[in-house]
Amino acid sequence: MLLCFDVGNSNTVIGVFQGDSLINSWRIETDMNKSADEYGMLLNQLFNYEGLEMKEVEDVIISTVVPSVLYTLQHMAVKYFGKKALVVGPGIKTGITVRYDNPGQVGADRIVNAVAALHKYGGPLIIIDFGTATTFCAVSNKGEYLGGTIAPGLKISSEALFEKASKLPKVEIEDPGKVICKNTQESMQSGLVYGHMGMCDYIVGKMKEELADYCGDDKKVTVVATGGLSAMIDNGLDCIDFVDKTLTLEGLKIIYEKNN
Repeated sequence: MLLCFDVGNSNTVIGVFQGDSLINSWRIETDMNKSADEYGMLLNQLFNYEGLEMKEVEDVIISTVVPSVLYTLQHMAVKYFGKKALVVGPGIKTGITVRYDNPGQVGADRIVNAVAALHKYGGPLIIIDFGTATTFCAVSNKGEYLGGTIAPGLKISSEALFEKASKLPKVEIEDPGKVICKNTQESMQSGLVYGHMGMCDYIVGKMKEELADYCGDDKKVTVVATGGLSAMIDNGLDCIDFVDKTLTLEGLKIIYEKNN
């Protein structure tokens, strides 16, 4: 079995592959204060609940945008699985060319998503990841990571309203079903959700224009969304072709295979 970690600022997604099949995945809160032993015990509980054996894990791969968690997970992999984890970063084979001004500045999760989406859907691509930040990544038909856009995510925007506007409450991120709202809670939900949809629609449109200049007008651009809130945002948009919740985990598996 291959154990995969996708460590984001808010959540960590853990996946277990048996051969080509993703047999289980879990989403937990990213906790910078957890020790290697605490992560090890948590995994032990998750594995036991699903009837999996930790001793069957043959390798571990980690993608993280939270450097402080990396050492902890590396230590955990050695102590509990007897494996030196493969870490997505400089020097790792991905199969794509990064055209960023400074390739080292691109988040590991964005590269992993690009690898998976290119493998599954072909290019040119726009990949939207609805996480702590909402990221938009453009990939050419030649397999080049061209760059993208980073915007505040829905949760960040919601927390900013609550923290900076003294009379506004904390709200759950839900689709209120209307924009002419009769109370503060629904008014905030409407602004957050539909405002995010409008941002996505505009950025995707602009990216398609720029990709047409780069790849040619005859190339259809496929738009793939991933991340915890992708399904809700997709319900209000026509510009998203596929919602793929396991995209990052699949990208980790592909990268692992390219490096072994």
